[in-house]
Amino acid sequence: MQNEIKSTLENNQSTCQLPASFSNMDLSEKLLKSVHKLGYTTPTTIQSEAIPAIINQHDVLASAQTGSGKTAAFVVPIIQRLLKDASDSPSPAKHPLRALILAPTRELAQQIYEVFAKLIEYTPLRIATLLGGESMPNQKQLLQKGIDIVIATPGRLYDHVNMNNIQLGKVEILTLDEADRMLDMGFLPEIEKIIAHIPKHRQTLLFSATFSEYITKLTQKYQNAPVIIKTHSANSSNVNVKQSIYLIQEYQRLSTLKRVLHDNQGQCIVFTNSKIDCKKLQQQLDVNYETLAIHGDMTQSQRIESLQAFKENKIRILVATDVAARGLDVAGLPLVVNYHIPYHAEDYIHRIGRTGRAGQTGLAISICSDKEVYNKNAIEKLIGKDIIEIKNIDNIDNINRTDKALPKDNLFGNKNIKYAICGEYINKYTKNKLIPDCALFRIRPKIVHTK
Repeated sequence: MQNEIKSTLENNQSTCQLPASFSNMDLSEKLLKSVHKLGYTTPTTIQSEAIPAIINQHDVLASAQTGSGKTAAFVVPIIQRLLKDASDSPSPAKHPLRALILAPTRELAQQIYEVFAKLIEYTPLRIATLLGGESMPNQKQLLQKGIDIVIATPGRLYDHVNMNNIQLGKVEILTLDEADRMLDMGFLPEIEKIIAHIPKHRQTLLFSATFSEYITKLTQKYQNAPVIIKTHSANSSNVNVKQSIYLIQEYQRLSTLKRVLHDNQGQCIVFTNSKIDCKKLQQQLDVNYETLAIHGDMTQSQRIESLQAFKENKIRILVATDVAARGLDVAGLPLVVNYHIPYHAEDYIHRIGRTGRAGQTGLAISICSDKEVYNKNAIEKLIGKDIIEIKNIDNIDNINRTDKALPKDNLFGNKNIKYAICGEYINKYTKNKLIPDCALFRIRPKIVHTK
């Protein structure tokens, strides 16, 4: 029979005594030193419940809201378990692969790697990532040195398995992070072939922000009496994120986004539904804002460069496809914008989960045309509540000023050349000329008078 630990963000009661701090978790001194160095003191709900269960070698099926510390909830106990037989020897034979973590995207895998790398700083454990878009020979050479922990995307890992570059026969712990997304992306055949190479006597951990019927089938097939941990109601969105939505006509989409960016001056991630739209929007916004993109057509180095620039606050806007929706942690990100409503309702939860993380508050604004209402309704059904509609959007059709526009109280600059901003266009004027393109943005024609 499955053990079930039930808790909610509103009522933090549990069926067992939960540790009040990391110091009470009986972690090794080396690991605890890294934990404290990162500023971890009091574990989050998911960490309090998952870490003891994993250390005690139970299979775990866990669902937690984004930004709740889910990654550390499996990284910390995996390290603790591996330290028991960790070797200081430089010999590759003393460092067989013992823990395998699969993630649906390169970005999530890289973030998991970064958490592991910080927490194993004072240990002899070795770690590597196997991601698409990077050199296979270099990855093979790294594996030959002996690696205790591998974080990988399913496709690239399966390539190495086929080429006999990696041996999975000594894997003790298998973790599937964002398992539902991997299934959605069609990775199930690769995952099943990979699991076939792993010993049946192992610990299997499944983590995600959402549960689905496919996850239930997966756990029935590959887990043994897992502890089920739900730190929130199934498929709910983060309570720290204020959600609102603009209901617009299609021609208003870009001007609505610019209105949002004008009203909210901090950094933000803007999500689109396709790579083509992502590229196009990045070019449109880059005229007036510091903007980069991240999507599947970019090389891994390009994607890392964009993410790093955004995390270091060198750019204001990151335009992204759903490749960035899972697991990315940008400290203090105040705003997420859904430029398009996602096709899959579950993706909405992960998109808006980029803000409101680690107990902070955030804002998620969606832009929905009449053609996307069906998707909006599906999201509201999934999260169990209506998204607040932003009313009085008539101002969206007014002249749209941006960060690089002239000051609000001075629409015109140089007295010899007159400028006004209309939608995404910058137009020159001479005396008594009508503003062009007014019909496109439904702006009431105005006469520009100059001295």
